[in-house]
Amino acid sequence: MIPINVNLKKKLAIYVCDTDGKGTYPLRRAKTIAQSLPKAIEIIFISHQKFDLSLKDSQFISIKNHAELIKALQKIKPDLLLRDSGSTSKEEVEKISEIVPAVIHFDDFGEGGRLADLVIQTLYTETNEKPLEHYVVGAESFIADEQIASFKHIGLNKQETDPIPHLIVTFGDEDSSNLSYRALRHLSQLQIPLKVTVLIGENYKHDKTELRMMALGRRNTFIKQKPENVAEFLSTADIVLCASGYMPYEIGVMGIPCIVLAQNEFETALDFPKEQHGFVHLGPGRKVKQSTLLNAVMEPLLHDSLRKKAIERQVALNLGEGKEMVREAILYYLEYPKRETHDGSGKETSDMV
Repeated sequence: MIPINVNLKKKLAIYVCDTDGKGTYPLRRAKTIAQSLPKAIEIIFISHQKFDLSLKDSQFISIKNHAELIKALQKIKPDLLLRDSGSTSKEEVEKISEIVPAVIHFDDFGEGGRLADLVIQTLYTETNEKPLEHYVVGAESFIADEQIASFKHIGLNKQETDPIPHLIVTFGDEDSSNLSYRALRHLSQLQIPLKVTVLIGENYKHDKTELRMMALGRRNTFIKQKPENVAEFLSTADIVLCASGYMPYEIGVMGIPCIVLAQNEFETALDFPKEQHGFVHLGPGRKVKQSTLLNAVMEPLLHDSLRKKAIERQVALNLGEGKEMVREAILYYLEYPKRETHDGSGKETSDMV
């Protein structure tokens, strides 16, 4: 464990926002990390959006754009910036590096990641190129929040469905491609007894009436606003149909058969939710055929060996334990900053290591 000098208060800025359809996971990841850190660290959250911190002694700064981010960093002068805000450009990271002694990025596919001190790629794509030395790439960095962790490996103990199997459909908070509608239209043709619940996020911008009308045309089919404890509701599922971003990692922690549809090209390229990890990836959701989707739903319901195999592959990954690795990285860079910085007047503000 990296010791922190308690006589010298350290400042950690966490810049986090919902980008690229990633939903609420970046916010939940940031709060989970913050809760794991020593009280000697002063934590300042920076975001474009308001969210409930529920963290004692933490601060919040609201910004609208990159220029305001720079001003905020110049004002608070953090010892470390933890950034979970999507891909970055070279120019913006160069500017931030002049202000902040150390920078850690999550899931950065932009050129700016090359200039960060550490990039943690929980989301990753298939490539033949070797990652740069300061990139940590792989599912082992996934952090399960408290709600998800409380249902870890629940699928191992799930034997019988009562009274009928339950399929949960969820495509994030916005569902920009409206895959909920497309999936439900196909699922309405299923001829086996099955309870279907479609979870709709607060920012779902499509016509909910069409979904509700389709649900009325099929027994045991429901349209539901996402509950506060999504993990608890997901734990009731026998199968989950979702996008290919962070949700498959969360389902993999619980161990539930999971079918994945990509919402866009970015999600199509992601390499985690594949067969070797216990998932059925059907490619772009806009192109999925009805017969392909229905067969994928029926297989684990009709063949118990396939259901168990999927769960065993997910559970074998032991997902969700990345918090300690990230915590250690934060403590290291707080104690051993990467460079000298300046406060705008040319005065050095930290020691070079």
